[in-house]
Amino acid sequence: MAAAVSAVRAAAHGHGESGGDRGGGFLGPRVPAEVEAMARAMQDMGKETFRRLLRVTVNALEGKDCKESVKVIAESTNLSEEQLAFLISGMYTLLREALRLPLSTFKQEVFKEDLKELRIPEDFIVDFSSIVFGNRRPTSEGTAVIQGSRLPSVQDFKWRVDVAISTSSLARALQPSILMMLKLSDGTAHRFEVPVAKFQELRYNVALILKEMNDLEKRSILKIQD
Repeated sequence: MAAAVSAVRAAAHGHGESGGDRGGGFLGPRVPAEVEAMARAMQDMGKETFRRLLRVTVNALEGKDCKESVKVIAESTNLSEEQLAFLISGMYTLLREALRLPLSTFKQEVFKEDLKELRIPEDFIVDFSSIVFGNRRPTSEGTAVIQGSRLPSVQDFKWRVDVAISTSSLARALQPSILMMLKLSDGTAHRFEVPVAKFQELRYNVALILKEMNDLEKRSILKIQD
C-alpha cells in the first residue's frame, strides 16, 4: 500500500520515466513508463475495480488524501502492491497530462484514439473521457493545472558587480564577479556568486532562447486565424 501512495506522489511531482517509442499524442513523443505499465495491467481488470481506482486518482488530482481509499482497495481486491502502484501512478499521469490541454484545441476523438493506441479497454476509455471532457473536469483541472506540481516562481531579482581586490593567495586579484539574489514565491531567498565566464554563458543562452521563441511565434501554425 505504501508503494501505491508513493507512486501517486512521484507522479504528482513529475518523476515518471519515459517508456517506449510509441507516442506523438497528448502524452508527448514518448509515452511515460507508468502509463504503459498501467495499460498492460488493465487488460484483466474488472470494471468495478477500475472505477474505484479512477475515483481515487481523481481525488488525488484534487489534492485529497487517498491513503485510506488505496488501503481499502488493496484489502478488497487481488491486486498486488506493485500492480496498484502501476495503475494509480499511470492513471494519475494520464489524466494530469490530458487536463493540462485546453478543450478548444484538444478533441475527445483524438483523446480516445490515443488511448486505443495504448490498448486500453473500450469501457475504460469511456470513463477516462468522462473525467477529461465531462462535468468533473473543472474541479480536476483547477488542481491539476493551477495547483499542480510547479516549481516556485521568481518574485524578485537583484544583482550587483563585485570586484575582489585581493585574495588569500594573491595580493592583487582585481577579478570581477556578479552577485545575484533571487526571491521566490515560496518565500525563500537565494544568494549566489556568478563568475564572469558563467555570466557570459548565461547571457548567450538567454539570447538563444529568446531567438527560438521569436522564431516559433513567426510560424503560421501558432497564429490565430480569423
